[in-house]
Amino acid sequence: MPTRDAISDPWGARTPYGQGEPWPTRVDAALADGVVPESVDRWVRSASLLHSNGDALDIAVKDGRIAGVRGREDDRVNRGRLDPKDLYAWQANHAADRLTRPLVRDGDRLVESDWDTAMGRIVERSKELLAASGPGSIGFYTTGQLFLEEYYTLTAIARGGIGTNHLDGNTRLCTATAAEALKESFGCDGQPGSYTDVDHADVLALYGHNVAETQGVLWQRMLDRMAGADPPAILCVDPRRTPVAREATLHLAPLPGTNVALMNGLLHELVEHDWVDHDYVREHTVGYAELAERVREYPPERVARICGVSERDLREAAALLGGAERLLSTVLQGFYQSHQASAAAVQVNNVHLVRGMLGRPGAGVLQMNGQPTAQNTRECGANGDLTGFRNWANDAHVRDLARIWNVPEERIPHDGPPTHLMQLLRYAEQGSVRLLWISGTNPAVSLPELRRVREILRQRRLFVVVQDIFRTETAEFADVVLPAATWGEKTGTFTNADRTVHLSEQAVDPPGDAVADLGIFLDYARRMDFRDNDGAPFPPWHDAESAFAAWQRASEGRPCDYSALSYDRLRKLGGVQWPCDEEHPDGTERLYADGRFFAAPDYCEDYGKDLVTGAPLERTDYAALNPDGKAMIKAAEYLPAHETPDAEFPFYLITGRTLVHFHTRTKTGRTPELRDAEPEVWVEISPADAAAHGIADGTPTVVSSRRGRIRARARVGGVRDGVLFVPFHYGYWDTSDGEHDRAANELTVTEWDPASKQPLFKSGSAAVRPDPARE
Repeated sequence: MPTRDAISDPWGARTPYGQGEPWPTRVDAALADGVVPESVDRWVRSASLLHSNGDALDIAVKDGRIAGVRGREDDRVNRGRLDPKDLYAWQANHAADRLTRPLVRDGDRLVESDWDTAMGRIVERSKELLAASGPGSIGFYTTGQLFLEEYYTLTAIARGGIGTNHLDGNTRLCTATAAEALKESFGCDGQPGSYTDVDHADVLALYGHNVAETQGVLWQRMLDRMAGADPPAILCVDPRRTPVAREATLHLAPLPGTNVALMNGLLHELVEHDWVDHDYVREHTVGYAELAERVREYPPERVARICGVSERDLREAAALLGGAERLLSTVLQGFYQSHQASAAAVQVNNVHLVRGMLGRPGAGVLQMNGQPTAQNTRECGANGDLTGFRNWANDAHVRDLARIWNVPEERIPHDGPPTHLMQLLRYAEQGSVRLLWISGTNPAVSLPELRRVREILRQRRLFVVVQDIFRTETAEFADVVLPAATWGEKTGTFTNADRTVHLSEQAVDPPGDAVADLGIFLDYARRMDFRDNDGAPFPPWHDAESAFAAWQRASEGRPCDYSALSYDRLRKLGGVQWPCDEEHPDGTERLYADGRFFAAPDYCEDYGKDLVTGAPLERTDYAALNPDGKAMIKAAEYLPAHETPDAEFPFYLITGRTLVHFHTRTKTGRTPELRDAEPEVWVEISPADAAAHGIADGTPTVVSSRRGRIRARARVGGVRDGVLFVPFHYGYWDTSDGEHDRAANELTVTEWDPASKQPLFKSGSAAVRPDPARE
């Protein structure tokens, strides 16, 4: 094994199937050298950790070590298939440089210590700050790769124990706009569609979503549909010629920052040609008249000029959308990390509302996630919302959460919006946040404008805690580093991009003194002596299963209801889609099938925001607009981006992901097959632009912006003229020269979407030239 070389053949052999047929099974597996299936000691249930698809798999255990993986053929998500990261990246658990003991700062060095010393320093500093400056002096920044039980515990500690408003996740970088777009249109987070809509759709529209490289198994499902009878048409919207674009029926490559204009142009054609389900619009939505008036300003000839695409292609794309009987749309970073992110993503929802394409097989929208547990950060409230999709601006929701936690209502901060990451950084920069606890993420590589990030993290007045499995670039700034267990070394649940919940069970022991994130958070809570109204320890749970039971109570009656789930039920059923309650004991395939939404003023998660300014709406405004809790069609005006190409920086700059790497390569860079497939950063440039700048394929270049510069070899082709693409994965943990000339985020701008607060990694300008020093 593996059954195939997943680097040269990342999507495997086709298993064609027709519209409405079940997706055939195909079991992929990879085992360590010398291990065969018959010699495996046991197989342990889990799912993928390095993307959001939720591929179900079993972990092979041999002699107390992880020895490989195989796909679960009975699971609804992948039917046995695995992608390259699934197949190979388990090897990173065995990396020689795993953190196995706590580290504490001794002057300019980090030295090994013990848990009592490390936690003692954190607790001492926490208590000093609470006494001197209050809860607002402490902030938490977490990941999209922990388990639900761990997010829920962290949220309870931050909101109900400390009482700080400063808690966010690195989902702010990848899918905050997904959540915002769903709240703006439907009153609540939660994907309306299901992966099974691929089986039924006659048109697939992918907006800024390179599914082939970000959710490889979902792309395999699409490829298999295209290889079968009655294949769907594919519309791809992406400035790059990705694998999706190469397979597409039609590829639109708009200039970065013009997505709202493009969507308004498509909606203009839907309205102009009356490709509108007027009965659905009348019965189930509000806001159509305003949209029709707005998009009248965006005829194809105007949109073509703004976006740099042809009128003919615009009209053809609109005809695909307008003629579809079952339309499935997916959206990801090409929209979420671009100018006017939320406004653009909302317009995709508008296409489905105008066309009545929701809640039935093949008709749905997936505002996709990028990380394996991004959905859980949002459900649990670890990303800037209240637990269980409660509304921070609704006093009744806050009272309900205080009742569930049995803590004083006033301890849960709700006098303003929860602090988003970019504001949290600003507070740290200004000095009001004095302790920053970073768990499972690497902001010294993943955040925009890295020179500024390094300056913030190195401040002597800021006490930095880093909780991770490797000594990352961020850990080098820490006062305390805590060694965490990871996937395969602990038990918990996680939920993928189409609401499918999986159980991941502990297969092996963590190395050395490493502890599961749940254990670390609970240890902190006990040492801090947090108490509820009755004087009992808070949080009251003590392990993963009791934390899950507590979460069931917190989610009951809310849109993300887990009340009928349990570990035993997940072992029996495999992946289950929420809501899973008494009415839906086996889960819910699609939301809004009955045309009813989680949008009633007393129930909704959010009252919405102005898509241009980001200003939150008041309850009275929301109730006046939508008293009956219908879906909301929200129009948006196109506005030019703040920074566009000029004589000094003549290119649009976009960053993104590649097939074999994930985030800052802390795992994939320690996996031989994945590391060797893409060992170095590169810049993609069009053939015409390369020729004009004296650049050939493989030429060493310098890419610069107003923030900094990096060095990267050129790849000629694959992107439209006027645009540069750089993958963001490459940091400095595996370099030795001390130069900061490799990470794409040395170049990116500190700017974020006004509604979702998501940083705009696909906004800004850059220059490129050959690098004579490295010829």
